[in-house]
Amino acid sequence: MANCSACDKKLMSFALADGLCGDCYNQRANDQRDAKLAALAKAKAPQVIREDGASRIMLTTETAHNLPVAQRLDIVTAEIVIGMNVFKDVASAFRDVFGGRSETMQRGLKQARKAALAELRQEAFDLGADAVVGVDLDYSEISGGGKSMLFLVASGTAVKLHPPA
Repeated sequence: MANCSACDKKLMSFALADGLCGDCYNQRANDQRDAKLAALAKAKAPQVIREDGASRIMLTTETAHNLPVAQRLDIVTAEIVIGMNVFKDVASAFRDVFGGRSETMQRGLKQARKAALAELRQEAFDLGADAVVGVDLDYSEISGGGKSMLFLVASGTAVKLHPPA
């Protein structure tokens, strides 16, 4: 008999993997996977643009009474394409027939919107912008050959603001 090095469970020595029982071995593998995913997400996260929060300004209008635009830099865009898998399509077909909201589809749309706006911010940051105004989101469906995809385009104008007085 041997003991798991993590939980001290007694097992036959051939049942241990790297000195761990099956439960502890799987937990370690899950922890390592989660750590890798977190590191990857952090590496791909948009940079913080300015500490004062001006970088987070995104408006659907061109102007605001308290937004002192100094210079319009360029049009910025972000494109996101999401594949709607077969299960989502089947579930949404039932919702279409019987009515109701599809939480799966709503989550997909929300994730696409957040990703597109994050990319828009990053593109504006790369231009040296303080804000993005005139933000517009356009959704389209691309389908054919039994496949369905959602296409989202976010666009706006990257602007520089007058420095605070």
